[in-house]
This record gives sequence, C-alpha cells and structure tokens, in this order.
Amino acid sequence: MAHSEHSSEVEGSNELYRIRHSLAHVLAQAVMELRPGSTLGFGPPIADGFYYDFILSEPLTEDDFPELERRMKKILKKGQKFYREDLDTADAMARLEEMGEPYKREYGEELVAKHELEGLSFYRNGPFLDMCEGPHVETTKDIPRDAFKLRSVAGAYWRGDSDNVMMTRIYAWAFSSRETFEEHIARWEDAQARDHKKLGRELGIYAIDSDIGRGLPLWLPNGTVIRDELENLAKELEFKAGYQRVATPHLAKEDFYYMTGHLPYYADDMYPSLEVVESGEGGAGQEVGVVKEAYRLRPMNCPHHHKVFAAQPRSYRDLPLRLAEYGQVYRWEDSGGVSGLLRVRGMCMNDAHIYCTEEQIKDEFKAVMGMYRDAYSILGLNDYSVRLSRWDPEDPKGKDKYVDNPQAWAHSERILTEVLDELGMDYVDGSGEAAFYGPKIDFQFMTVTGREESVSTVQLDFAQPDRVGLAYVGADGQEHVPFCIHRAPLSTHERMVAFLIEHFAGAFPTWLAPLQVQLITVSEHFDDYAQEIVERLRSGFVRAELAPSNDTVPKKIRQGTTQKIPNLVIVGEREKADRTVTLRRYGHAKQHTMPLAVFEETLARTIIDRSLTFYLPEELSE
Repeated sequence: MAHSEHSSEVEGSNELYRIRHSLAHVLAQAVMELRPGSTLGFGPPIADGFYYDFILSEPLTEDDFPELERRMKKILKKGQKFYREDLDTADAMARLEEMGEPYKREYGEELVAKHELEGLSFYRNGPFLDMCEGPHVETTKDIPRDAFKLRSVAGAYWRGDSDNVMMTRIYAWAFSSRETFEEHIARWEDAQARDHKKLGRELGIYAIDSDIGRGLPLWLPNGTVIRDELENLAKELEFKAGYQRVATPHLAKEDFYYMTGHLPYYADDMYPSLEVVESGEGGAGQEVGVVKEAYRLRPMNCPHHHKVFAAQPRSYRDLPLRLAEYGQVYRWEDSGGVSGLLRVRGMCMNDAHIYCTEEQIKDEFKAVMGMYRDAYSILGLNDYSVRLSRWDPEDPKGKDKYVDNPQAWAHSERILTEVLDELGMDYVDGSGEAAFYGPKIDFQFMTVTGREESVSTVQLDFAQPDRVGLAYVGADGQEHVPFCIHRAPLSTHERMVAFLIEHFAGAFPTWLAPLQVQLITVSEHFDDYAQEIVERLRSGFVRAELAPSNDTVPKKIRQGTTQKIPNLVIVGEREKADRTVTLRRYGHAKQHTMPLAVFEETLARTIIDRSLTFYLPEELSE
C-alpha cells in the first residue's frame, strides 16, 4: 500500500529512513499535545531529515521549538512501541472521520481509487495515531536523542497546489548518530556562509527592489563586472566555434507566440498580454477602447531567432547556421518560487540556436557538448551529471504540455540517445521533463552546499521551425525544414552568477573578480607610487584601485579580505625605493615581494588565461 507521495522501497529499507519517519510521528505527537485540535497533512522523510505539515489550532513559531524538542525527547525516553493496524477501506474511512483528519481522508480515498487498494494501514505510538504505510523503528528508544533538531517553519500548500489551503510546515534535521548530525550542521553552516543571497548583498553584486518588482534583479556595478566577464567568455568560445551574433527585441506580437506554440503550451510561464488600445466611438457617442495590437514579453529568444533565419533565403550551403545572443527574457515564476537569483522573472540567457540538416544534428550536438566541457573547465566546475529529458506519452496532461507528434518524439530522442552513447557519457533518464517542442539534455550540478541544480541545457527542436515556416533549399532544389538546436552553456546570468557565488564563496578568481587588485599604502607618503601602479594596471584594463589612506594597514587588509579582493598589493618605503610590490593573496597568509614588472607580467597572464589561481613566479611558489 503506497500511502506517501515521498517514500520509496529503497528508502524504506534504510534504517536512517525509519528513524526519520518515526521522528516525524514523534514531532506530530508533540505538536498535537501543544496545539490540540490541529489537523495533519504529510510528514515524510527528506534528504537531511523530515518535515510535517499541519493546520494548526494556534500558530507555532521557532520560539516554540525548545518546548517541542523537550516534548519529543520525553516521548523518545518513554520507549513507545510502533504498532501497525490494517483496516479495510470502509473502516479506514470511518477511522479517519472519527480522528477528524479531512486531509488524510482525502488522500486515503485517492490512494484507494488510484491503486485499487482494499484497505489502508495505520501506525500508533503512544496516544498518537496516523494513516501511514511505514516502516518505523521498533520503539522510540531506538531513535538517538542527540541527533535531531527542529530547523524552521514555512508555509506549504496542501499537495503543493496553490489552489489548496496553506499549511504550516515544520522542518527538522535528523541523523543516525551525533557525529553525522554535527558533520551535517558544519556543512549547513558553510552553506549559509556561501548563500548567494547573503553574499550578493554583502559584496554589492545585485539588489531586489520592491518598487521594481519581485524576481527582477538590479545588477550593481560589481555584479555587472561578473556578467560582462562571463559574456566575454561566451563570445570567445562562440566566435571560435563559428557562431554569428544577433540582437533582437524583448517582446513580440501575441499572434506570433501562437504560431511558435508558446501559446498555449507555455502560457502559464509568460507575462500577461500587453494590449495597445486606441480610442474609438461606440453607440450613443460613447468613447470605447479598441484593441489594435497585443504583445507579449518574450519567455525565450528562439522565436526571434527563427525570424532572423527567415529574414534571408537559405540554402543547404548556409547550414549549419549558428545564431547567438545574450538575450533578456521574462517568465512569470510563481511568487512562492521566486528566490534570489536562482528563480527570477527577468533573466539574460546565454542563448544560441543552430539551424541544421538532420545529417548535421549529431556533429553539432557533439560540438556543443565540447563547448560545455570547455566552459565548465575554465570555471572549475567538475561535479556534474547529465540527464536526458524525454516526453511522457502516458502523462494525462501530455497534449497540453507537448507537441503531439509521437513519431517525431521517438526519432529525436533516439538521436540524442545515440549522441550520448557515442560520446560515452553516462546519463539519467528523465521522463516527462522535455521541453514542449522536443527532448533535451540537462547538466545537473551538485553545489558545494549539497543542492542539485540544473545549470545548462541543450535541446533538439523538431516542431517550431515547421510551425513558423522555416525552410532552406536542399541540394535537390526542393525546400526542406531545418532542425533547430537550442543551447545555453552558461545558462542565464542570474542562475550562473548565483551558482558561482556559492561555488567560490564570493572569492572569485582574479579574472572574474569585480575588483582584481587593491593597492594598500603603509602611509599616505607612498600614495603617489601606489597611484602610479593603479594607473599602469588600469591602462592594461586591470580593475585596480587605491584603498583610502586614512585607515591603518591592518584595517585596510581586513576590509579587503572582507570584500574578498583576490590580490592586495602593499607598498611602503622599501617597495617605493626598490620599485617592488608586496602581494597578499586572498586566503593565503604568506606575502610575496617581487619587482613591479614581474607582478604586472604574472597578473596579466593570470587574467588572460582565466586561471583559477595566481601565477606566482617559480622562485616564489608555495
């Protein structure tokens, strides 16, 4: 009997899963003691613990956690045994009605109907009873009392549907031993320190302003530098690979999006219609508004690029045609999902579209995958996996989610499978995760904070070119519809910068750092020498500046370290006399004194090569 949307047979056989599942019941028992009259939602184990959802008779906050934890530990000490009871459907529904648990009953009725069950199971520990599949530990004494902690309170819609009631969700950490629990807390604290929202604010990278709107980031000067450097990297890689750059508008006529298929397939993710209304005269001389045209902000760049392809006659000799643009797009993310730079409503995408013949698809895909590999290597990103995202023909909402062409889906998915196999790449199969117009390959990264993120994607589009009437003249003199490959190695600026902030903990390598070098003088008497160095570096397009002279050297160093400036250059009487500099690199206690010319040369090579570390002269290497 499957009673949880979150459990699995593999998890169920794991002792840690049992501990977490059992602790969820213990938490629920403690909550029902503290807030009698509350009702239950779901309470599943998750990756680092568990949560439980409630409709509470009175609110709970994190201030109540110490009391809840005290009650939970008291329950654990009692050694309550977990008993299972199986009831037929009628008795189970009567039991849930008697318990006053409408949400459990709703879910129980769905389970019975969906899986054709003859009944449901319940678990009791002490006075607490819950509809549950299990499994659990034998008694609450089997749960360590020093390896769990209530973490946070959040709102959560019943069944994850915004049309349903909002519940209170209590999250908790739970592990099988004190040692693993403390290790997790240490990793969590590191993740908090790396959080891109925190560092983005402290390092002046971006801001969100309520007057502008949720999910619409303002890029501050430091953040704009990072964007520009990433864009320069993409432009170089694309130039070498034969891409041509284009620039297109941020919006288009609504009718065009019906032609491409974004309406209706992608309607829920698009901003509403922008209607151009002109005044006119109605009956009895009344003024009325007449809609002349309707526009939509673009959710993707591909429709505009299709029109660039269509702007000139195309021959098979023109293919593959690779069009690239860092294009701004807008998507109406649900307000509950908007978060920092990871989920936004306005984003700038490292987009390109490759128009090619069917025979060229594999070679183009392989070249794109090579570009992804090169970009990740430059950024020092190595911990990633690949997911082949297919359509799901069994999805009951499939006709609303995907272009209805089973033969084209099968053919396109076979091509991508062959590409991955020929490249020898391991991949996970993701059914039901394709784009509406074709299958895609997603690159999943495990962040240093332990969170898996989809960062980049490459997609094969068999639908849109035909829908918008794209064609090229083949060697046979006949018109043919091209295939289109959508690719975005560096994702959007927003998602990639969020990812890199956390990856580098805000301490960017020299080539990517907003401020690459800060000059620190031991007194204002040496400001002239420091300013000369600043001007020399800036003439070579190095981002350098002189720290204010009215602070002490230790304070200047602390401030530079807080701002995670990769290279602090200290000059004083000896440095000025000898035309040298003393370099203090971020994260390194040891300082290095070297001739100014040597520093300039090694700094330039470090930046040009986009090195992740500073090229110290061999005699100074650590």
